Formats: sequence, structure tokens, C-alpha cells
Amino acid sequence: MSNSEKYLKVFVDTLEIRSEEAEGLKYNSIANWDSVGHMNLVAALEDAFDIMMDTDDIIDFSSFEKGKEILASNYSIEF
Repeated sequence: MSNSEKYLKVFVDTLEIRSEEAEGLKYNSIANWDSVGHMNLVAALEDAFDIMMDTDDIIDFSSFEKGKEILASNYSIEF
């Protein structure tokens, strides 16, 4: 499974969305991506990619695309 597929799967499984809904998704734009959902998403991403995200990165993680950008630039994950 590629990193892009793994990343998408975390969103789909954690936020209970269809894969087509992930692109363009923003924090608080759906009920499941509230503050609790956000922490669940972060925990799932940390498990999936075997990383520990910084507090600043968790706060800045505001959309599906921004998450990819953060993981790529700060944790050397290639998409």
C-alpha cells in the first residue's frame, strides 16, 4: 500500500467518510472532524506512519491537503 493510499485509508476509517469525500476536506467541515475526531485522526496517522507529531503540526493540520504537506515536509513521508 502506498503512502497516499495509507493516508486516505486513515481518513476514511477514522472520520467514517467515503474516499471521494476526502479531497478538499477541512477541519470542522463535517461532524466527525471535530476536536475529538481531530485527535483520533492524529493518533491514527501517527500509528500508520510510525511518527509522533509535534503540537504545532497538530494545530496546523487543518485540511486533508495540509496534512499531506505537513507529513511530507516535517516527517519525510513521500506521497
